[in-house]
Amino acid sequence: MNVFVTRKIPQPGLDLLAKECTIEVSPRQRVLTKKEIMDGVKGKDGLLCLLTDTIDAEVINAEPKLKMIASYAVGYDNIDIPAATKRGIPVSNTPGVLTETTAELAWALLFSVARRIAEGDVFVREGKFEGWAPMLMLGQDISNKTLGIIGAGRIGTAFALKSKGFHMKVLYTDEQRNTELEQHLQAQKVALPQLLRESDFVSLHVPLTKTTYHLIDEQALQMMKKTAILINTARGPIIHEKALTKALKEHWIFGAGLDVYENEPEISEDLKRLDNVVLQPHTGSGTIETRTKMALMAAENLIIGLKGGIPPNCVNKEVFQKKSTM
Repeated sequence: MNVFVTRKIPQPGLDLLAKECTIEVSPRQRVLTKKEIMDGVKGKDGLLCLLTDTIDAEVINAEPKLKMIASYAVGYDNIDIPAATKRGIPVSNTPGVLTETTAELAWALLFSVARRIAEGDVFVREGKFEGWAPMLMLGQDISNKTLGIIGAGRIGTAFALKSKGFHMKVLYTDEQRNTELEQHLQAQKVALPQLLRESDFVSLHVPLTKTTYHLIDEQALQMMKKTAILINTARGPIIHEKALTKALKEHWIFGAGLDVYENEPEISEDLKRLDNVVLQPHTGSGTIETRTKMALMAAENLIIGLKGGIPPNCVNKEVFQKKSTM
C-alpha cells in the first residue's frame, strides 16, 4: 500500500504507517498547491492530508487507485465529501483527541484578552513600565461573569465545564439541548441574540457550514456589550473579519482572542495593528501530546481503511452502505 502524506506529522504516526505502507512525505514545510497534491497522490492508495490542504473533486479524481483519505484534523470542510463518497472513498478525521487541548487554548485567549497579557508583555519589554500605577492597563475580572457558548458540542462543552471554578452563569446556543451543561452548570439554552446581548464572554465552537459562515457579522457584534470579549478557536470565516476589525477599532466590544482567521494564513494589517486583540497562529491542538495522538489516530484510520475495514472515525459511512448493496 502506497501513501502520500502532505506534510511531516509527529514521528509516531509516520512510524505506524511505515509498518504497513510505503509512505512518501512531502519535504515542503508549507501548504501545498493543488498541483503538488495531485502529483503526490499519483500511484498512491491512500492520502493523509491536513486541514490546510484543499482536497476537491479534481484532487480526489486525480488517481484512480486512491481508496482512502485520512484528515489530520477534526474539521473536514476542506475536503469535498460528496466527491469522495461518489468515488467510494472513505474519509476520516481525528475527533475527541483535541477536545480538552482546544478548550484550554480558548481559556488562555480569554484570560489574555481580559487581563491584557499580550499588551502588557510588549509594554514591559519596550521599557515603558515605570512602576505600579492605579490606572495602569486595567482589564476585567473573570469570576462571576456570564459566559456565552456558541456551539455546545465536544469542545464547547469542555470549555464551558472549565468555568465552574469561576462561578459563572453559562448560556449556550445549539441545535440540541446539552443536558450535561444544564446538570453541572445550570446552563441555559437561549437564542443567539439573547446570548450576544447578555454574555460578558462569547466563545465560538461551531463547525464551518453555510449557516455559520459570517455568523458573527456587524449586526451580531453591535448586539454585544461594550465590555464583551469574543473568542474564536473554531473556524475563521465564522466571523466577518472586516466587521470585527471595525468593532475593535471603534470599541463596540472590549476585545477579541483569535486562533483562526477568515483568509488564513493571511491576516489584515489593520487587525494586526490593534492592541485589543490577541492573535495566535492556529495552535488550538498545538501540544506535543495532542498532536502525537492525532498523528496516531490518522494513521490508524488510514491503515484500516486501506485494508478494507471501516475506519473508526469515518465521516462518510454511507460509502460502506453503498458497497454492501453492490
